[in-house]
Amino acid sequence: MREIAFIKQNKEKWLEFELAIFGKAKKNPDELANLYIQMMNDLSYAQTYYPKSKTVVYLNHLASQIYQKIYKTKRTEKNRIAEFFKTEIPLLVYEYKRYLMYAFILFFVTVAIGVISAKNDPDFVRLVMGDNYVNMTLENVKKGNPMAVYSSGSNWGSFVGITFNNLLVGAKCYIYGIFFGIGTFYIFMENSIMLGSFQYFCYDNGVFWKSVRSIWIHGSMEIFAIVIEAMAGFILGASILFPKTFSRLNSFKIGFKNSFKIFLSTFPFTISAGFLEGFITRYSIDMPNWLSSFIILFTLAVISFYYIVYPFIVHKKITSL
Repeated sequence: MREIAFIKQNKEKWLEFELAIFGKAKKNPDELANLYIQMMNDLSYAQTYYPKSKTVVYLNHLASQIYQKIYKTKRTEKNRIAEFFKTEIPLLVYEYKRYLMYAFILFFVTVAIGVISAKNDPDFVRLVMGDNYVNMTLENVKKGNPMAVYSSGSNWGSFVGITFNNLLVGAKCYIYGIFFGIGTFYIFMENSIMLGSFQYFCYDNGVFWKSVRSIWIHGSMEIFAIVIEAMAGFILGASILFPKTFSRLNSFKIGFKNSFKIFLSTFPFTISAGFLEGFITRYSIDMPNWLSSFIILFTLAVISFYYIVYPFIVHKKITSL
């Protein structure tokens, strides 16, 4: 069957699905389960005969939304928070995985811009980091502890202040996506360029490895979380710019709901990064290389698995039902 005939044959049924998912039509869990089975049949057919078609993307979106709706309306009581992180977020990340790819590409490009700019202009790092911070770091380098800034203040005071600041930066990175994604692009680019320029500054002053051992103990989760928050901001912006088959208002509602959930999912990682920065990073100068390396690799592995690998595992499990 030609794709246009397939669409024409099932169009009314899919519109009914949309009403059941996004409209006011009430469906009980059994009816939703039946819808899910029908949708998976259509999706399997489309994946077989039109693998690169937008129809597959559209049906995959509907199927994932129906699945989430089933979980919300099940008669059996479940731990809502556990299901949120165990199933709902991985399915959303899988659905919007291309935006995660865009965020990572932008991250690496802008970090590289920061490195190149700092290499070619010795004053560039002062422009983005400020004279006071650069001068303080140079003084700490002379004293043999370039990352002494992390030792200042109390453990709890640092943890609370740092976490609040990181949550604020992440919120800006996400919320500014409402300006068609441009606001997210600016905030994310600013922070990535700052990271790249500062890491080159450390390299240029011969303390690169010491900076890595300190910064990335908390930075693995903190920076990765900002990438996810940028992803959420781009989803929000794209929902306004590219409504697809939905009205622009409905597209925005769906985009906001889904992107906000993805944004919320970063909170445990951002708070964990704040805890590490407040309680662990300050001792990195006296920490064995193997221990700091283990913390960095372990935290990076945890958040990478959750947002990159686990969504594919959940999606495969659901589509094989």
